[in-house]
Amino acid sequence: MNTRAWIVFLDESGVSLLPQVRRTYAPRGRTPLLRHRLNWKRASMAGALGYHSTDPDRGARLCFHLKPGSYDTNALIEVLEQMKVFYRGERVVLVWDGLSAHWSQAMRAWVAEQDWLTLERLPAYAPELNPVELLWSSLKKRELANLAGDHLADVADATEQGIHRINDNPQLPWSFLTHTGLTIHPQTPQN
Repeated sequence: MNTRAWIVFLDESGVSLLPQVRRTYAPRGRTPLLRHRLNWKRASMAGALGYHSTDPDRGARLCFHLKPGSYDTNALIEVLEQMKVFYRGERVVLVWDGLSAHWSQAMRAWVAEQDWLTLERLPAYAPELNPVELLWSSLKKRELANLAGDHLADVADATEQGIHRINDNPQLPWSFLTHTGLTIHPQTPQN
């Protein structure tokens, strides 16, 4: 069956004003100090990496959402409504994990009314199959590493810079998919 659709992997992650402590460079004998206020304010990020099922030349597409607090079913439905606009109503096969908000009755009822969207579930305990996990790793190791912001806006700004960095490198989203071992466009065997 040759279905023209975007294969989209979606995942959520949390960030806070507590810095993501990472190894860094400093002049010899000067241990770097990371000063921050002990602040537990949290935000949540949702990222969706899409790969077209039949046309690799359309490139990978990254849809991103950031909000204070955490995601529930209603907030995720808002993300999916934004994703519909992002993909201009084209067919989307959404692949995500078993989070209860992903499979709640309200979510399933909403999805049943959507002719553009099909849901597929990742196997349990298999985050290594979701390329968005590598997106989070990239952001947390670069833009969010050792960030000691005073406001969630500082985290949002740094995250936005990271999203621009990833979008500006068309090979990076493909490398995330390659790292999972999954392929969207298998190579045709040479005779």
